[in-house]
Amino acid sequence: MTIKKNSAEKVYYTVIYGVITLFSILCLTPFWLMVTGSLTKESSILKNGYQFFPDQWSLAAYNMIFHSQRILKSYLVTVEVTVLGTVISMLLTCMLAYALSVRGLKYTKYISMFVFFTMLFSGGMVPWYILITRYLHLQNTILALMLPYAVSPFWMFLMRNYFRGIPDSIMESARIDGANDVFILFRIMLPLSLPSIATIGLFYGLMYWNDWYLSLMFIEKEGLFPLQFLLRSLVSNLMNVAASLNPKMSVMQEIPAYSVRMSTAIITIGPIILLYPFVQRYFVKGLTVGSIKG
Repeated sequence: MTIKKNSAEKVYYTVIYGVITLFSILCLTPFWLMVTGSLTKESSILKNGYQFFPDQWSLAAYNMIFHSQRILKSYLVTVEVTVLGTVISMLLTCMLAYALSVRGLKYTKYISMFVFFTMLFSGGMVPWYILITRYLHLQNTILALMLPYAVSPFWMFLMRNYFRGIPDSIMESARIDGANDVFILFRIMLPLSLPSIATIGLFYGLMYWNDWYLSLMFIEKEGLFPLQFLLRSLVSNLMNVAASLNPKMSVMQEIPAYSVRMSTAIITIGPIILLYPFVQRYFVKGLTVGSIKG
């Protein structure tokens, strides 16, 4: 059955949908400008700036980026780091969060304080670099792009609060039936925590996908450069070349320094845009429930 709306409700919903539509258009406007900027000829950008509907279109920026096989290799490295890093981070985060969420377990307060301490203080860049390179020997390895970010204390505490929101009677019933903690975690707790897992996994994936700092610190082999580091180096080199030339020179207008900025942004955010709709339904629930419980 359809419920008829009176005139006041019709006006209300019209205004609400109008505001939401306008806000959506405003949110999409910078993205459209980024797309058109990446497809604009460099001479047009130097003359007119970025435009919503350029008068001169060009694929020079994308041709320059995909000119060599280095981009494809870096893309594969980034995908590998993002997938494996997210799996490792979620596995360690969930195990630590479950251990700290079990009531009655000894030394949970001390372990929680130890983890919380790392959110406030760090050992500094030099000791961190020495630890990764000299003691763990992770320099120029794929693990150097994953293990330093393996566990985020903030997301661990959020996951712990979510676990504490699950009734204890479920775990007690499982223990009566002979289940151990490994069975309870992977067969009971994790299936009941899909909203929180999807939310935290998305943030871990974004962190690994967008990271270039670890490769700058620990990677020297060209075959292990992730996509963000390679594109950052490309943009930096183009901007340095463009800055050293006279703006009135014709060669200056052939170097797509400004359009490359936009095209690199399009390339890097593409997979994340495709991934987000699949976890969007868990996103709000995972944040709100996990943050209030406990």
